[in-house]
Amino acid sequence: MKVGDKWVATVASIWIQSTSGSSYAFGIYSPILKSSQNYDQSTLDSIAVFKDIGANAGLLSGLLYSAIAIPSSSSPSSSSSSSSSSSYYWIGGPWVVHAAGAIQCFTGYFLMWLSVIGVLPRPPVPLMCFFMFLAAHAQTFFNTADVVTGVQNFPGYSGTIIGIMKGFLGLSGAILIQVYDTIFEDKPSSFLLMLALLPTVVPFTLMCLVRIYHTNTEDDKMHLNGFSVIALVTAAYLMIIIILENVVSLKLWVHILTFVVLLVLLASPARIAIGAQLRYSQRLVQTSSLERTQFMDESNLLEANKTYVAHDPVGYHEMPCDVDDELITNAKRITLWEEDLNLLQAMQTGNFWMLFIAMACGMGSGLATVNNISQIGGSLGYSSVETSTLVSLWSIWNFLGRFGAGYISDYFLHLRGWARPLFIVITLATMTIGHAVIASGLPGALYAGSVLVGVCYGSQWSLMPTITSEIFGVRHMGTIFNTISIASPIGSYILSVRVVGYIYDKEASGGGSTCRGAHCFMLSFFIMASVTLLGSVVALGLFLKTRRFYKLVICRRLQHSAKP
Repeated sequence: MKVGDKWVATVASIWIQSTSGSSYAFGIYSPILKSSQNYDQSTLDSIAVFKDIGANAGLLSGLLYSAIAIPSSSSPSSSSSSSSSSSYYWIGGPWVVHAAGAIQCFTGYFLMWLSVIGVLPRPPVPLMCFFMFLAAHAQTFFNTADVVTGVQNFPGYSGTIIGIMKGFLGLSGAILIQVYDTIFEDKPSSFLLMLALLPTVVPFTLMCLVRIYHTNTEDDKMHLNGFSVIALVTAAYLMIIIILENVVSLKLWVHILTFVVLLVLLASPARIAIGAQLRYSQRLVQTSSLERTQFMDESNLLEANKTYVAHDPVGYHEMPCDVDDELITNAKRITLWEEDLNLLQAMQTGNFWMLFIAMACGMGSGLATVNNISQIGGSLGYSSVETSTLVSLWSIWNFLGRFGAGYISDYFLHLRGWARPLFIVITLATMTIGHAVIASGLPGALYAGSVLVGVCYGSQWSLMPTITSEIFGVRHMGTIFNTISIASPIGSYILSVRVVGYIYDKEASGGGSTCRGAHCFMLSFFIMASVTLLGSVVALGLFLKTRRFYKLVICRRLQHSAKP
């Protein structure tokens, strides 16, 4: 087995993630869906709810991944057993989960497209809700296959790889909209057909490349940093394009040019995979040469090992913890106690429910904010261009949170030994400030508040799966983190419908349907600030409960860090 193959798998996963976020582009085709089917706003909102449920309820994708996509612990990872490993991937593997998602994506969007253009008779609303649920549900299959495979391939940098995968998923909505603006501008029905084809063809083309490789090299951190730089540059480029499109009207040739540049940026991860393959090939040649000459005696080998450790970019040897026999014994005991639990076993632990409650507070309030950001802008007197820019830029803040939280939490976990739940405490406390800023209604408060809330909301989507893999193990990670993700639509429903919607209608003057002024959302956002503060306190309890566990896990990893 070539160790570089996991870099090919990572590139394939990045490309699949970059086209998987079709649920984030609902605002593009919702007007044609509403007009063609003669829906009122309430009916359209009901369909949108099924979109949110489908995009977050990933229990089935997690169960499928756990059942068929992860090789048994006895599966060989060495080159001598590559034939049995290869035969496994013809029978099962992450490609099965990708294929299931692609089929759902095509079926849901294609049936919606046929309904919109009139080929199918107008379907009943429950049936259209099912089409929407099916199309959005595909996203959980793509996401599960890519994220869990990434954690399997890079267990020492789970936060970073999840941040990269979740980051590109967050950018995918903006990427798909760029495709639409370049090819199908002002043709939302054609955009539905594109969503049926593009997010289906890409996974079907690349899914056989996404595989699990239990290998480790000293170059892992360097190449992951390369992917991180590409993600940041792509996000910055998309942010510039979004702002320009909302400020000036771009001509067709400019759209085409900017789209070509975007394609070049998205293709650039392949260069990292090629570089990883070349470095690995060179290392094999050097190793073979050393074995043939056998000029190095035992003392030279020891010196070479010291040199390797000195140049080790991982930096685990600098961890501030003492590895003794008692610590290792406790680590093994805790591993047997909590790692590799299935869903039912995980649900019997306090850690699961503390993480669930924290996510309901953080993800729920963040989703409630973005769902109402246009109405918030309208109540505060923002122009349609300003609110449109806020909606578009939300995907960028979302990306920064997803990517940044994974990368930064990995950094401090390796360097300082900080338990990762601490970053949920910090981000939810910061989100509390963001909600309070929006509630103030001051000039520019919505801009500043939406940045804080958007970044902190996105961070939960990388922190939660990473913590899940560390506390409960990787074997059933897909099932467990997708179950915890259900906290997002639950929290969003409670806060959006029962809090924000109710208070907005009550504040609307004269019994009208619109409300103007800072008072329209002030109470709602102070309530959401209190909710995220509660989530931060719950996360603090999780941090205190798992702090020693993290210390033991880090020390155990420290022993394996020098074994590429």
